[in-house]
Amino acid sequence: MAVVYVARSAALTKWASDVGQGKHIFKLGVVADNDEAKVAIEAGWAGESDWRLIHSQEVPDLEEETVIERLMRKEKVIDPTYYPKLKGATGIFRITLTNVQNSLLVAKAMTADEPLTDVKVKPKDIAEYMIRNALPSPS
Repeated sequence: MAVVYVARSAALTKWASDVGQGKHIFKLGVVADNDEAKVAIEAGWAGESDWRLIHSQEVPDLEEETVIERLMRKEKVIDPTYYPKLKGATGIFRITLTNVQNSLLVAKAMTADEPLTDVKVKPKDIAEYMIRNALPSPS
């Protein structure tokens, strides 16, 4: 089993906002187990050490490149060769909040119990959206 995780850095988010990338910047990755995810997050990426785990999920064995490519169909990945600040870190995405809100509204509409109201998106909602869209659909 592998673990897909989503992490976020406040310092990198501030930098991304300053360079016009927005404030919804998250890192998607795959490791062998939760312990490796914690070690990777503590080591950090893009020269930042304030990364924190937002959400993780166990999945069947997957390659990180495959997961990143699947999410790239929906969201914009920040190119590490264009921004030297990223120092070669892959899997850093700029998330469009509207896409997450629409996804949550559709899920809410599918359950007849709740009335359709505006959705306030939290970082965990974004992380779940990223993981859901990065994984192959169940067949």
